[in-house]
Amino acid sequence: MLPVLAVLAAALLFGTTGTSQALGPEGTTPLSVGAVRLVIGGTGLALIAFTLARRHARRRMDAAPRPRLTWRPLSLMVLTGLCLAVYQPLFFLGTDRNGVAIGTVVALGSAPVLAGLLEWALTRRAPSGVWVAATAAATLGVVLLGFGGAAGTSTGTDPIGLLGSVGAGASFAVIANAQRRLLDAGWDPFTVVGAMGVSSAVISACALPFVDLAWLQTSAGVVLALWLGLGTISVAYVLFTWGLSGLTAATAATLTLGEPLTASILGITVLGERLSVLAIVGLVILALGLALLAWGSRSPRDPAPFAVEG
Repeated sequence: MLPVLAVLAAALLFGTTGTSQALGPEGTTPLSVGAVRLVIGGTGLALIAFTLARRHARRRMDAAPRPRLTWRPLSLMVLTGLCLAVYQPLFFLGTDRNGVAIGTVVALGSAPVLAGLLEWALTRRAPSGVWVAATAAATLGVVLLGFGGAAGTSTGTDPIGLLGSVGAGASFAVIANAQRRLLDAGWDPFTVVGAMGVSSAVISACALPFVDLAWLQTSAGVVLALWLGLGTISVAYVLFTWGLSGLTAATAATLTLGEPLTASILGITVLGERLSVLAIVGLVILALGLALLAWGSRSPRDPAPFAVEG
């Protein structure tokens, strides 16, 4: 049950991103906020994760030897950082073209489905009946939430925006499966997430010279950058990856649908947004789907049918 709670806590932190940006200073852009967020968050993630990994290694002196760092696990580690870096521009492309509701729905709703299908293709193991039922309910809830939207409003769809949102969902699905393969190969979860932090920070730092960072000169901008970096990246991904060590990639991805649930609640209580009846029904169905998945994930994860060569 603890892995489930860890991933849900990560989803809660992820869900504060939109509200934090809405309360942030003027002059921010999705690309500048995203780049700064990952440079700070990726660096903090690496420092926290590698520190925990060293402590974990000292406690496991008598355990199995650490797998060797060959090109295959190294490529998977870099892949997770790359996917984390490209997730945000794709996500914001979708929200810019289709609005926050539809863009978020497509990105987060597609992630668990794509993660489950990718895991099925890699492992030849069909998802469990509980996962199928819970994911169907949670995805339906997200769709109703997005298309219900705010009371009295409507949003159109743009094909390029939809592709961007699906691409964001696919990026997250790849992260979950790549990390799952590294964990199955014997890599410590904190080493895995630390490598993702380093890779994403280095990639995002390359974008800093090309974005406007004037908003960082304000105290509100500094607070925003630190929270988005340390809270929603460093801490959140340590929790997510630790939880993933006890769950399937499909289950972990579905549990992260708690993000739109959190974002919607914050939108209502903090930003004063009003949801339609359809969106409220979506929130209830989404919560029920997450509860079903949490209940079905009480037993330990089945042994993985494959391992990455170390």
